[in-house]
Amino acid sequence: MNQKELQSCGEELARRLSLRTFPLAMKLLEREKDIPQGAMRPLRDLGYHLELCQAYATSRREGTTIALLLEDMWCMEPVIGYGFAEPPKYFLDGHNRFPQDVETLEAGKNYASDFPRLPAGKYIGVLSAPLKATSFQPDLVVLYGDSAQLSLLLLAREYKVGHDLKCSISSHAACVYSVVPAIQTGECQVAIPCRGDRYSAMAGSDEFIFSVPMGKLEDLMAGLRYLETKGSKLPRNYRMKPEPELPESYIKIAKMIGMLKNRK
Repeated sequence: MNQKELQSCGEELARRLSLRTFPLAMKLLEREKDIPQGAMRPLRDLGYHLELCQAYATSRREGTTIALLLEDMWCMEPVIGYGFAEPPKYFLDGHNRFPQDVETLEAGKNYASDFPRLPAGKYIGVLSAPLKATSFQPDLVVLYGDSAQLSLLLLAREYKVGHDLKCSISSHAACVYSVVPAIQTGECQVAIPCRGDRYSAMAGSDEFIFSVPMGKLEDLMAGLRYLETKGSKLPRNYRMKPEPELPESYIKIAKMIGMLKNRK
């Protein structure tokens, strides 16, 4: 997609999903010269570091383009996950989680073993901006939404191939779990805001994170557009009544397996 098409997708996603914050364009940087002119650099422009979730929150809430290199980062988990630095043995041995979160050092080591990581040395930084105003070609589109919005996104993702989404879920490092597996597999990813995202970056308790690699964005948009023609769209009124209306295929399959015998 060209820049105009990307920006149009950002506006369409916000409208179709009734999002409260901007869909994010996210790009991993291999060279400092790829940072667009006018992008905020936290340490240079603000005089302090930012956690990556805070940078993402600023982009999705305020519409700011932000670039973070190693010198700008405050939390070490995305630095390790995105491959800006090699993980030290102390991390790999499990001390990131033990004794604060897990019973044993071995459990902490299991967490470190499962932790998604990109190869160290390939990337030097990360760039985020609202998709509707992006001036760069992103690697991912990242959306924050509630369960109704997530459900519609998953339906749209399934539109082309029908397969379930298989992903790893963790209590830690939402900025890593929402991004790294999507980069590695080229598949969409679901994550939940971690403690840092909620307590430091104001993610809502009702929010999930949905990430779309650029190779899947056009299929996702096609799914959303198709689903709207079948009545799956937001906002939508609630209804609570016995025997609510079912799709015809549901009724046929139900009768095949012995259900709805008394239905006219």
